[in-house]
Amino acid sequence: MATHQHLKLTKLDLMFRILFITLGASLMAVALEIFLVPNNIIDGGIVGISIIVSHLTQLPLGLFLFLLNLPFLFLGYKQIGKTFAMSTLYGVTVMSIDTALLHSVPPLTSNLFLVTVFGGVLLGVGVGLVIRFGGSLDGTEIVAILINKKSPFSVGEIVMFFNFFIMITAGFVFTWDRAMYSLIAYYIAFKLIDVTLEGFDESKAVWIISDESTEIGSAIMDRLGRGVTYLNGEGAFTGSSKRVIFCVINRLEEAKLKSIVHELDNHAFVAIGNIHDVKGGRFKKKDIH
Repeated sequence: MATHQHLKLTKLDLMFRILFITLGASLMAVALEIFLVPNNIIDGGIVGISIIVSHLTQLPLGLFLFLLNLPFLFLGYKQIGKTFAMSTLYGVTVMSIDTALLHSVPPLTSNLFLVTVFGGVLLGVGVGLVIRFGGSLDGTEIVAILINKKSPFSVGEIVMFFNFFIMITAGFVFTWDRAMYSLIAYYIAFKLIDVTLEGFDESKAVWIISDESTEIGSAIMDRLGRGVTYLNGEGAFTGSSKRVIFCVINRLEEAKLKSIVHELDNHAFVAIGNIHDVKGGRFKKKDIH
């Protein structure tokens, strides 16, 4: 079996990736510094922890956004690959710099309803854009994916577990009404991520029909570290035999899988569906380098 090397992004693909990750990270910074943080409303995950630590130490938020996410870049590299890690590093760097630049800008409003709604919307769209173009702005999901392999809990349940304690901490550090507003903002952001990613969920079932099924299947195993299953099918109209690739991926891998399929057969039929949970079988990921 041939080993498939990671193909370099075209200049156009790289330009779009940089553009939209920059836009997403900047929207995140605006949500934090212009709406949420000045009103003591936080996000979940590493961002929420960074806001709390920044408040307690009176040090710049951007510093903690960058430093606390660094350990997860290595995990992201091991689990998803170099391109993901570099995209995440770039996104976190842009977000950190933008928060520093916007820190002296006064908030647009102190109305907590408007702050919660607009802050949550900007958070969700910003994070969704970054994930859609192959990166991440928060290391919590990477940790959740690792824990999920050795526990009966889904990625979503693990993330919610982390965020529950973050919100409880926010109640003690700020006030309990701010913690409740934070929960509302987080919920809005969570829903907007789904909207931005068109139904992006924790795990995805993928079916691929292509004349290059062997090449695509090998590339998925080599470059994503995911196992694949070949199914025998038959075209209803032609009666010809069809080979169907089936695999299950996590939410951060969808963009990379689409890229792999497009590189090897841009006419391939690809169907991707949300699945609630995956247990047993060979839904495990090998390290990629």
